[in-house]
Amino acid sequence: MAVKETKSIQLSADDFTFVHKGERITDKQFEDKPVSYMKDAWRRFCKNKASVAAAVIIICIVLYAFITPMVSPLNSRFMDSYYSKKAPRTRYISALGILDGGVGRDFSEKGLVRAVGIGVGAEDWAGTGQVTIGDALKSKYQPMLWISDPVEKMNAKKEVTRNYSGKIDVYLEVGFMYLSVSQKEYEKIVAYEKESGLHILYPLVEDNQWNADASDANNWFKTKKNAPVHVNEKGKGVVQDYSEDLILEDNYKRDADGNPIYYEYTGGGTLETAQFKVRALYYNYYVYKNGFEPYYFLGTDSQGYDLALRLAGGIKLSLLVAICVSVINFIIGAMYGAVEGYYGGWVDMLMERVSDILGGVPFIVVATLFQIHLSNQVGPIVSLLFAFVLTGWLGTAYRVRTQFYRFKKQEYVLAARTLGARDRRIIWRHIFPNSLGTIITSCALVIPGVISSESMLSFLGIVKLGSAGSTSLGTLLADSSAIWTNYPHLMICPAIVLSLLMICFNLFGNGLRDAFNPSLRGVED
Repeated sequence: MAVKETKSIQLSADDFTFVHKGERITDKQFEDKPVSYMKDAWRRFCKNKASVAAAVIIICIVLYAFITPMVSPLNSRFMDSYYSKKAPRTRYISALGILDGGVGRDFSEKGLVRAVGIGVGAEDWAGTGQVTIGDALKSKYQPMLWISDPVEKMNAKKEVTRNYSGKIDVYLEVGFMYLSVSQKEYEKIVAYEKESGLHILYPLVEDNQWNADASDANNWFKTKKNAPVHVNEKGKGVVQDYSEDLILEDNYKRDADGNPIYYEYTGGGTLETAQFKVRALYYNYYVYKNGFEPYYFLGTDSQGYDLALRLAGGIKLSLLVAICVSVINFIIGAMYGAVEGYYGGWVDMLMERVSDILGGVPFIVVATLFQIHLSNQVGPIVSLLFAFVLTGWLGTAYRVRTQFYRFKKQEYVLAARTLGARDRRIIWRHIFPNSLGTIITSCALVIPGVISSESMLSFLGIVKLGSAGSTSLGTLLADSSAIWTNYPHLMICPAIVLSLLMICFNLFGNGLRDAFNPSLRGVED
């Protein structure tokens, strides 16, 4: 076996420094300063890039939940059923074709005329009949954002049909509505039209053979089997094909002089009680009623609430429930586990039997029973908290008990007991701080578990947290479960937020576990 040669180092007197009594010499290269426990934990946490990224995402989600209600012109209770299930629409980037309220759709020739006809009718508010489809395509109220070239096909009757693809603004697609307003309200609308220049009231439509559906205010032009027609001198309807030069023939109600009729008396006898039937362009009527245009950053939910506000409310509610449960479980579990782990023996055995009994109770059964018998008295949120707390602290208690069994025989504990320290001091000043890393991790991991369970209960309908003022992420998912294929944004937005919360809280908890682990104190990566 070869022996490795070592080189000897020769030291001279010049390599040593002599000091006088009472002096202290240090090498700045190896000089170090004491680091506090929290500072050292923070330093280790910051080195965990995944945990830091998770914490940033959690902070962003929380800020979104609190800032969105403050900057939104709407409140959480605002609802418009006519604009339910609508796509995202913003003011500033809609010109780029992004978040413009548009959805892609295929149109038959009749369907395209009907959609474009909303813009034609909006521009021809005076009933002149001079607005072409080409002119209406440039209108602010034209719902068709773009239209492809036609694709011609031969149907079973050997007739040529034209199909189009396009993108339609689902807010402008609502078009016209029949409304019942008081005479006083009618006069207010007329005054608002003169002041603002917006046209809200449009001519009423005749209920005759050329009206396919008298209850639909968008059937303002003459049709035959939903196709636009021109009524000739013989009183027959000649079907017209779609083209930009096409002028749709109106079917408005007119007086003896041929002037369009804008309202119809339906009942009442005074200025306050007289009711008028009017036909309104709903987009402008919305502006008149609310003072702003319908812009929804994330669209609207199945009932017509602002999805961005509902999502913010769902985040706040889910986090509030999760944090409250985590704190309560931490307190109960820490005290319970510390007592049984420190004293052991018959105390531990008795308390463990109680834990076994509670642990055998199914959580979903407890939550269901609490919602049936308790929610009417204290509300669904409080009853849900009771359901989580009844058995939720068992995991924390088990972890604390395990840590106390691990540390209570250590030398520093024996030394403290020898010096006369009381049990309470030993538990909370010596053993508990060394268990803090595991306990904090368990508490951080409780939060995603609670959010997941609450969302599951809300999704299944066991817990009903949806109301005019608040909702939860699970309720948003439940409301969209039957319609998400047609309105994917209703499912995508809460699902993404819920997934981020689950993943990020788990990564955040792992980072806290490593940061507060005393055995890693002073260890460099």
